[in-house]
Amino acid sequence: MTTPPRRSDSAPEQRVVVTGLGVVCGWGEGVGALWQGLLGAGTAIGPFRRFDAARYRTQLAAEVPGALGDGSIPWKSNGHGPHARLSLADRFALAAAGEALAQAGLEPKRDTGAAGVFFGSSTGGMWESENYYAHLIGQRPGRAQLSWITSQQYNGPGDAVARWSGAAGPVETLSSACTSGALAIAAAADALREGEAELAIAGGSDSLCQLTYAGFNSLRAVDAGPCLPFRRERDGMSLGEGAAVLVLETLARAQRRGAQPLAELLAGASSCDAHHMTAPAPDGRGAVCAIQRALEEAGIAPDEVDFVNAHGTGTPLNDAAEWQALLAILGARAAAVPVAAPKGSVGHLLGAAGALEAVATILCLQRGCVHPTPAGGSVDEAAPARLVLGGPVRDERLRVGLSINLAFGGSNAALLFERWNGAA
Repeated sequence: MTTPPRRSDSAPEQRVVVTGLGVVCGWGEGVGALWQGLLGAGTAIGPFRRFDAARYRTQLAAEVPGALGDGSIPWKSNGHGPHARLSLADRFALAAAGEALAQAGLEPKRDTGAAGVFFGSSTGGMWESENYYAHLIGQRPGRAQLSWITSQQYNGPGDAVARWSGAAGPVETLSSACTSGALAIAAAADALREGEAELAIAGGSDSLCQLTYAGFNSLRAVDAGPCLPFRRERDGMSLGEGAAVLVLETLARAQRRGAQPLAELLAGASSCDAHHMTAPAPDGRGAVCAIQRALEEAGIAPDEVDFVNAHGTGTPLNDAAEWQALLAILGARAAAVPVAAPKGSVGHLLGAAGALEAVATILCLQRGCVHPTPAGGSVDEAAPARLVLGGPVRDERLRVGLSINLAFGGSNAALLFERWNGAA
């Protein structure tokens, strides 16, 4: 593979940096809660209250705790007042966006009028629609309220963020199953480089709902215990919920306003392996294609990748295919490059997974530390990734992180981030 000019050598108008991060997940609200949970090598996956799971094969998920997770209070931020008629996924998105903009030193409406919003989601307000239907047919007491379904569509979270922030730039929702959040981030970077916007709010949001929980259980794709990515004993995925947001802007804009970048987004690429509706190609060829395209776009060689944030669902077929992709890209280094698998800690956030895992990748680069995956079981000899277990791998030399997402329908996405070293 011929390596083109390095992206970080481009003009500031063509370089995309991350200046803010925000998260809501099973560990709670805030990037700090996520990082503490990841470093602790525990899991947020456990019994949950959103709905009665007794009739399903499994009864575990990573549910957002507290008032934000149970929807008992309207979401408020920055004095703009309550936002009624919002789904849980909308509220997660707004909380994450509020944190990310605050870290970036930006005020909603005052500084975001020309921003673009790029969001991924797979179910939007499906949980509220299920609640509406249950009341409508008398399964639950009380009258069904039409306000419960005003944000049912999966573009609800991104639209809610756009309304709240006053963003008048491009507003796009990408819904391609588990790659949605990563694809939204890549689309935001493209828009910034094309001059469609100088600032972007990008991420994803999804809430637990019975549609996805029942669907994955009926496919027998859910582990009865917390998922075990890349372990011999793995038996399926674990579902989670939440949101993650990145504030992206051109380096030129960040420099003009004196913002301190957290990382640089070198590239975002995608592909489709066109193999099967639910199973990845066993040789990982779709993921290989996405990763190769990202490396070419970034202008870096495979041996410059310092660690991998894997999709790592814990399903037998997905992990095996992902290992084959890593082997094809990294060659002999594949068994030595540290691999993180956040889904063992926070579950699978579906349309928000790629966004949360992008945040985790950036945090690892910032802190020179690859977080562990909750322990349990033995790494599969047929997929011998260097899965970080027990405790973090600390290495101040970490510079480039690769985040991978795979999805139903054969969709694949790869994001490459570089630690910010202050280079202009």
